[in-house]
Amino acid sequence: FDTGRFQTGTFSATVGIGFTNKVVAVDETKVKLQIWDTAGQERFRSVTHAYYRDAHALLLLYDVTNKTSFDNIRAWLGEIKEYAQDDVVIMLLGNKADCHSSERMIRREDGERLAKEYSVTFMETSAKTGLNVELAFMAIARELKMRKCGNPDNTVFNVQEYVREQTQRGSCPPCNT
Repeated sequence: FDTGRFQTGTFSATVGIGFTNKVVAVDETKVKLQIWDTAGQERFRSVTHAYYRDAHALLLLYDVTNKTSFDNIRAWLGEIKEYAQDDVVIMLLGNKADCHSSERMIRREDGERLAKEYSVTFMETSAKTGLNVELAFMAIARELKMRKCGNPDNTVFNVQEYVREQTQRGSCPPCNT
């Protein structure tokens, strides 16, 4: 998302914490996202506690072809509950949605069920094809903007409803994809 491209055949694991900034436009307002990639690997778990405290949003990503990555989500959600702010925005993302069904270990319904259990937004993504990647970040940016600026007409922005509407439309208005 931060560079807008997928590097085929290249894999470089995040060691420790990866950090980047991206500015996006939400209703003509610039929203700066500071993206911290904590890798999600067990060996970095103790490092991530400090980063939860000041986070406004957390995107938890699992690999739909890797059951262990999905099984670890509950532990990450437990840590978020313990260390993050109570009002942190959480989104669960099942990545590699482009993979053939024979490679898939986690069904979409399993991700949806887990998200519902923890009352978090869910969608499947593909870093390779870009499926829902921009939408995930734009939904988070929109939610954070609404929380910071408030909404003058007292309507409440619902990130889950926004994601559902955009997914049904089959496009992401900010990027027209």
